[in-house]
Amino acid sequence: MEITTRQEKDITIVTVKGRIDGVTAPEFENYLSELISQGRRNFIINCDGLEYISSAGLRSILIIAKKLKTEQGNIYFSGLKDAVEEVFKISGFYSLFKIYDSDASALNSI
Repeated sequence: MEITTRQEKDITIVTVKGRIDGVTAPEFENYLSELISQGRRNFIINCDGLEYISSAGLRSILIIAKKLKTEQGNIYFSGLKDAVEEVFKISGFYSLFKIYDSDASALNSI
């Protein structure tokens, strides 16, 4: 898994490439937790390069979303593809989170 970030106004765009699974989910969660502890509150998770997400990855997302809720923050998703999009649909994440086609459409809507 590879994680990169960039800032657009008060939104942190986190690009994730590879897999979020039982091995990499703790790294993903810790990375975002550190950003939250630095005062960042609004995130777009760009999933263009995300090939796979397991239940451990979904759990990490829920933990981060809960932390953000207590800090009046939000998490959005962009660029879901194929298997990852299917997992989000089956797991009910489409009803829990706002999901956009691209970072640009997310930034325009937030």
